Amino acid sequence: MKIRGERECTECGTRWSYYETGSVGCPACGSLRSVGVDDRTEHTDMPVAFDLTGVRNAIDEVSNDDLADRAREECREYIRRRGFVNAGTLRDLDDTYLAAAELLHVADVVARDMRLEEREELYFLSLLRDADSGERPPADEVPRSLRAARGLAYANAVREYRRDVRTWVEGRELTTAERSALETLGEHVTRIRMLEGDVDPRTADRLIAATRDLVNGLRGDEVSFSQAQDRLEGLEFDS
Repeated sequence: MKIRGERECTECGTRWSYYETGSVGCPACGSLRSVGVDDRTEHTDMPVAFDLTGVRNAIDEVSNDDLADRAREECREYIRRRGFVNAGTLRDLDDTYLAAAELLHVADVVARDMRLEEREELYFLSLLRDADSGERPPADEVPRSLRAARGLAYANAVREYRRDVRTWVEGRELTTAERSALETLGEHVTRIRMLEGDVDPRTADRLIAATRDLVNGLRGDEVSFSQAQDRLEGLEFDS
């Protein structure tokens, strides 16, 4: 959406940035009456904290399925408010967003599975421990039963990110190669989602690497764009 992020309260004259507060309410007097004082700028990202401390503190008090429910709520709210265009600038597809997305899907499995194996439980707890720091286990540690959760989480993350990338490039003349790369990225996302995320975790990682290279290429890095093309062309979906 395009909004005027710099606001001025018509009641008390206070100026503030909507991009920083995420609110049209005046931080000084609380009035909702304000006017924009800058040009309209693309903006999809809202201020939101991602802190799993409260969930982690309950580890010794509640069952795994209760923990999973609490983790899902925190992740869902964080992802709901997150975007990638901030005051017209495209943010990176960051590790914290990816970790939150994966924890959301893994927690969904944990909440539904009454016979959780030790390796699955440890993986879930590992994500819960580190996701809000932007860390997640490497691909070779993903249990076979949870790899679909990672695959679907990453595919959904790239789908949302690609949507904001298209918003960011709106009005810009893309080359044929750039348009083709964006379309290929979307096709890969669709294919993984059709497979319900059940792909090798290393394939999911390569999808993220290709996405990041592509965006750096759209920012003007020719080497990254070439790497993105190679990654997208070489992406395979074997089990």
